[in-house]
Amino acid sequence: MDFIKGEVLLFDKPYGWTSFQLVNKVRFIIKHKLKVKKIKVGHAGTLDPLATGLVLICTGLETKKIGYYQDLIKEYVATVKLGATTPSFDLETEIDEYFPYEHITEEMVNKVLKQYTGETFQEPPAFSAKFVDGVRAYKHARKGKSIKLLDKKIVIHTLEILKFNLPYISMRIECSKGTYIRALARDIGKSLSSGAHLTHLLRRRIGDYRIENSLHIEEFERNLVFL
Repeated sequence: MDFIKGEVLLFDKPYGWTSFQLVNKVRFIIKHKLKVKKIKVGHAGTLDPLATGLVLICTGLETKKIGYYQDLIKEYVATVKLGATTPSFDLETEIDEYFPYEHITEEMVNKVLKQYTGETFQEPPAFSAKFVDGVRAYKHARKGKSIKLLDKKIVIHTLEILKFNLPYISMRIECSKGTYIRALARDIGKSLSSGAHLTHLLRRRIGDYRIENSLHIEEFERNLVFL
């Protein structure tokens, strides 16, 4: 492998890690193992800390193509819990409100999912990496500041139920860049006259790159000299 000329590396991001932590770890491993003083490394699309799955890491000259990789369609498997919300719309924060969910049927969910399929506009979560007045939105949110981010156009190509077992719904999602699955969980909960938050998220695919072909960071470090 020629990391200077440029490589696209497929990683299964560990639970609890930020995408930036993964980038920094990959950069450190390459510099340390190969005795390289400087190397460009960047990721092609953020994955939330509490999510796992595929992250593309570009090195060297391949970092110039990050925009191309970011534009590829993403595929996720998500589990949503109905009947409760959290400020972050996932498990990063504690439940702040409870709602009834016993009235919800699988037919109702399918009807709601159709509403969110196709081109739509989505309000990003306050707990996100978006910039507000030069500061990441999540930093404002963690201080309890009330902020509202502008809606962004997204495209959801596929949105289907994999498993329906109240209060949980497992879904498969194929979507454009910029789609927040946490925000989708929020919106689905509201449309069902309830509340919802994300309890599990796995990114399985980016374009033709699949999680099955990814490496764990430990494997990369251990096998780097043989790659």
